[in-house]
Amino acid sequence: MKLITEVTEQINIIKEDTESGKKEFFIEGPFLQAEKKNRNGRVYPMSVMEREVNRYVTEYIDKNRAYGELGHPSGPTINLERVSHMTKSLRKEGTDYIGRAKIMDTPYGNIVSKLMAEGACLGVSSRGMGSLKEKNGVMEVQDDFWLATAADIVADPSAPDAFVRGIMEGKEWVWDNGIIKEMQVDNYKKQIVKASKKDLETTQMRVFEDFISKL
Repeated sequence: MKLITEVTEQINIIKEDTESGKKEFFIEGPFLQAEKKNRNGRVYPMSVMEREVNRYVTEYIDKNRAYGELGHPSGPTINLERVSHMTKSLRKEGTDYIGRAKIMDTPYGNIVSKLMAEGACLGVSSRGMGSLKEKNGVMEVQDDFWLATAADIVADPSAPDAFVRGIMEGKEWVWDNGIIKEMQVDNYKKQIVKASKKDLETTQMRVFEDFISKL
């Protein structure tokens, strides 16, 4: 079995006011999709997806423990220190499962809330374990698939690239308490330059996540 992640960018940001006047943030959109080839060249049979979604709803959503993290975790387990949101519902629409998640009042949840307040474009990434088998030119997810989390929050894929281009071109990047220090920019540049082609994308994401963690 291997770690399987899928990213979708069709996510809506919802802001609601509570009776006390406090603002709450939610994300909503197609968290999971079945019976269609995704951009990773994989297909999830509806029978596999439906079984796992039903289990996930019963074991996690209904028990208020359907946590998600900010960023791209490297394994299937949830790191509570990085939890940013909780999935509250998954409903079936055709071959898609539309999810709704509440942004939590946690350190990483507060980062997400700030990004949302600034109009950031975010996506979600599902995470699970399973095996793949080639069928009709695509990789089909097999019956041993296990859904670990319906949605982690990830940056829009263009964001790390734009950030990397910016620091390599010497642009200033700012957050709410000042300009990013020259020493830190140099450190970012060194990490990117030293990264191998194989690790470049992972390094860019790590550097970008370190940057937004300072917001």
